[in-house]
Amino acid sequence: QVKLAQSGGGSVQPGGSLKLSCDTSAYTRARYCMGWFRQSPGKEREGVARIDGDDITEYEDSVKGRFTISTDNAKKTLYLQMNNLKPEDSGNYYCPAVGARVGCALAGPRARGFWGNGYWGQGGQVTVSS
Repeated sequence: QVKLAQSGGGSVQPGGSLKLSCDTSAYTRARYCMGWFRQSPGKEREGVARIDGDDITEYEDSVKGRFTISTDNAKKTLYLQMNNLKPEDSGNYYCPAVGARVGCALAGPRARGFWGNGYWGQGGQVTVSS
């Protein structure tokens, strides 16, 4: 079983910044499609950002302009830089990776199945509160 190792997260005040990391080196095909999802209590898991093998990115509307998804040059470490954090950004953040570029999208009728075929990190809690 391939495991993606996450790090980062924590607690911050509104307006603060955090950076999440995800080591995808155990999954050689991770470079094709990687993303960040989050889940808050009482809410469904939602896609926050994703990046594909051509470095094309996609963001959920509420994080556009505040979050940045990126990888290192070798595409073995995935990052999520989160700026101007808001309380509604709180949740458990997960990094999935899928070994396919076709279907690499945050939402849509096939998104659940697409990401469900990938490997996921263990999750990391982000708490934004004053």
